[in-house]
Amino acid sequence: MQKALALFFCLVLTVKTVYAAEPNVAAQAAVLMDMDSGRVLWGKNEEQPMSMASTTKIMTAIIALERCDMNDTVTVGKNAVLAPPVKMYLSEGEQVRMYDLLLAMMLQSYNDSAVAVAEHVCGSVEEFCEAMNLKAEELGCKDTFFETPNGLDKGSHHSTAYDMALITRYALENDDFVKLINTPSAQFKSSKKSYSFVNKDRLLREYEGALGVKTGFTGKAGQCFAGAARRGGEGYVSVVLASGWGSKGKEQKWIDTKRILDYGFDTFELKNIIEENRKAGSIAVKRGEKENTALVCRDPVSLVMSSDEEVTYKAELPEVIEAPVKKGQRVGTLAAYINGVCAGQSAVVCTEDIARSGFEAYILDIFNFFVSNCSGNVI
Repeated sequence: MQKALALFFCLVLTVKTVYAAEPNVAAQAAVLMDMDSGRVLWGKNEEQPMSMASTTKIMTAIIALERCDMNDTVTVGKNAVLAPPVKMYLSEGEQVRMYDLLLAMMLQSYNDSAVAVAEHVCGSVEEFCEAMNLKAEELGCKDTFFETPNGLDKGSHHSTAYDMALITRYALENDDFVKLINTPSAQFKSSKKSYSFVNKDRLLREYEGALGVKTGFTGKAGQCFAGAARRGGEGYVSVVLASGWGSKGKEQKWIDTKRILDYGFDTFELKNIIEENRKAGSIAVKRGEKENTALVCRDPVSLVMSSDEEVTYKAELPEVIEAPVKKGQRVGTLAAYINGVCAGQSAVVCTEDIARSGFEAYILDIFNFFVSNCSGNVI
């Protein structure tokens, strides 16, 4: 039985698609991640600790979105006023709606708005950064430490291209975040003055399927960008850190990002690697009216793959199950692996009801009657 299952599942799926050359980027660290699975599809020094500048604000925004009401009124404190440029020049005591501050922070990367957000959400920048670090740990980040909510260079404030992609992917699961970063322009009034600005994210205007996300620059970090795009069933997250400095670097981050995303859409193709109701062999049934039952996969699994990647399958199933059996009863899993890493799995379920055999059912009924009628009686 086990040998038959092993033969059945040790299949290889080869996907035919156009293969593109790996992207040539100037960025010192970069990564391409499948938006849906979180699988790294390509990388360059993606786990190297780096300064990440205002891409930091992705985490700042998601903490605020998850922890407070977007209609909250934020009273600006002294620390926000003292934040260095780029800034919206908030004044102490000025009152601004939380969502408007997030628009200013994400569309124009204003540093004072990030500090105002942090202090409103957690009471202080220090406590807010602690919340950011806890969230990074929760998301599985490998080497990220936040010391500021705006990304300005301070102490050991750093991340990696991989971690920033992980954070970006998580943020994109939040509909309010996606709406925020896709806003083309914003106009609003605070308690003291009016503001008007446009979204600085060129990717939204220059790349098909772009979702945004966030630019960044400091003298230490260089030009950085965490971006994303989706076309049909395929979605990719790209991150570039230190794409350069000066006017050349400012342009290079867009070139790098487009090359990485192009590589994703040109090289990978969405494939059904486990179909719903896919046959999954059969399994022996003990004490049942039938000796075995057919099995199928319950959950479909789709994944983007390149032409040189292979899928292997491994089933985890018992040798036998005991009646009674219910249709849809889960008995194990079928996992799909790419390059030795699990890329997805589906529950394996029974296809029919199977009652206990007549004699076994009769004995079981007598036993259950005896137990229920003798419970609590002392002989």
